Order: sequence, then structure tokens, then C-alpha cells
Amino acid sequence: MSKNRAVSQLVEEFCQQRPIRAGSLIITVYGDSIAPRGGTVWLGSLINSLEPLGLNQRLVRTSVFRLAKEEWLTAEQIGRRSYYSLTASGRRRFEKAFKRVYAPVLPDWDGQWCLVITSQLDQDLRKNVKEELGWLGFGPIAPGVMAHPMADMSELQSSLKDLGALDDAIIFQTHKQDVINGRPLRLLVRDCWNLDELSESYRQFLNKFRPIWNELKNEDKLDPEDCFLIRTLLIHEYRRVLLRDPQLPEELLPNDWEGTAARLLCRNLYRLVAEKTEYHLSQILETAEGPLPDASPAFYKRFGGLSI
Repeated sequence: MSKNRAVSQLVEEFCQQRPIRAGSLIITVYGDSIAPRGGTVWLGSLINSLEPLGLNQRLVRTSVFRLAKEEWLTAEQIGRRSYYSLTASGRRRFEKAFKRVYAPVLPDWDGQWCLVITSQLDQDLRKNVKEELGWLGFGPIAPGVMAHPMADMSELQSSLKDLGALDDAIIFQTHKQDVINGRPLRLLVRDCWNLDELSESYRQFLNKFRPIWNELKNEDKLDPEDCFLIRTLLIHEYRRVLLRDPQLPEELLPNDWEGTAARLLCRNLYRLVAEKTEYHLSQILETAEGPLPDASPAFYKRFGGLSI
């Protein structure tokens, strides 16, 4: 148990959740900590690293086995030890899921919209497309019409191709309009993307992690394990909210949008604990060759740059 009161409370609140979704937390640890450092880890060391978060050996083993069945991970047995690595498809899925988490800032909006017409798809495919586009931040602005003001076109086309819908879905891109953030458009955006519910989720995130920031920002010496626990739970909670956030341009959001403060807090706290977390990872996680390799150059570009 951490000696820091705020960190202890954060970990305790997580441990009291029921059910503890171990698989989701392990995905967070792989995506945030293991993927940038080779993507392979000895299962025993992973178990040891997650013990402070209330995950026992049996739960971790079961969850990792399930992730392997779902082709996120692949196992290799060396002697009596099992080593789990990201599969190629698993790495792509991690990169897709975490790309938005570490982005520095959103680009300026040019006033255009991307519209995807799905009404001509059969019912089952239309349902799958609507769900996938929802993960990409699209909102249902009308029956059979999904829209986003800042869509990643390559990601959109890749997703539709994977679903077998690229040839049948209709994609339009609008031109910039003179009135891009008027009251009717803001009301439509608020309803289609359920911004009130999303804002409340961001508010809960801020209430959970602001005490951590306020208590640690002036500390001279940070505990490496505490930093690992903070960073893991920080990204775990932020990812869960962000993946429901369409990341709309500022012009379409309420003036008091909580997502802006949440991103700044996440960035600042991550930068604060990143160096000591990396030290802890080197001490506790192992590969067949020894400690984890150094982080890739891309790791240091997270949140606009990490000074480690």
C-alpha cells in the first residue's frame, strides 16, 4: 500500500470496483507501458506488477489467456516461464485504440463535414457500421446518416473495408459554410453526441485525479511504484472516457467543456510521473533476455513531448 494518502485512495477505489475488468486493465498496461518497450513480457513479472491493483495471479492468468484467444497476444514457453507478446493484429489494434489518447492537440477545423450514408446497407451490416463509426467519433445526425466534422478519411475507409462495407457505403464531404457554429448546429451536436453525459464522465475523471496532481506536483521525490500505479489508472480511466468522445472541434462544443480541462490534467500528470514509471518498469517487468528494452522514440512524443 502506498504511503501517499491520495494515491492509496485512488488504488483502493479501483480495487473496490466490481467486477474488476482485468482484461481491460491489462490492455491498458500493454498499450501504455509494454508496447513501446518491445511488446513482450514474462507473465510472472506482469502478475507481480498488477498485484498492488488487486489482481491476483489466477485472474491475471485467466485474462491473459483470454486475450491470447482473442488474438491480442501470443504466448511462447521458454523452460517453465511463459512470455506473452503482442500479435501483429494486436499491435495495430493497440495503436488504433491509443492513438487519440496521446495526441498533443486537435488540429484546427476547416468547417467541413464528412457524411456517411448507411441506409442502403442490409440491417446487420448497417448495425455493425454504425457501431464502428461510433468508435471513430461519428454521430447519427439523421436516420441512416452518420457525420463527423474532423474525420480521419484513411481510418474511415480502412474500417469500412474491414467490415466489407466500403463499396456500398456512400461518403460525402461538405464544403465550408459561413455559419459553422450557430445555435441550431450546436443543439444538434449536443443531442447527437450526448455531450451532457460525456461532460459528466470528464467531470468525474477530474474529481478523481485532481487531488493526485495537487498533492504530487510539488513533491521532490516521487515513489516509482506509485508513479506506475498513477500512470496506469490515469490512462485506463482517460481511455475509457476518450473512446466515447467524438473529439469535436472547439467551435461546436459548450464554452465550459470539461474535456479540455481533462486533457490538460492527463497530460500534466502523465508528464510528472513518466520518468519514475519507466524506472519502475525496468525494475519489475522482464523479458527472456532480462529487463524490458528501452522505449521507442515514438514514446517520447506522447502528449506533445516527454522530457525524460
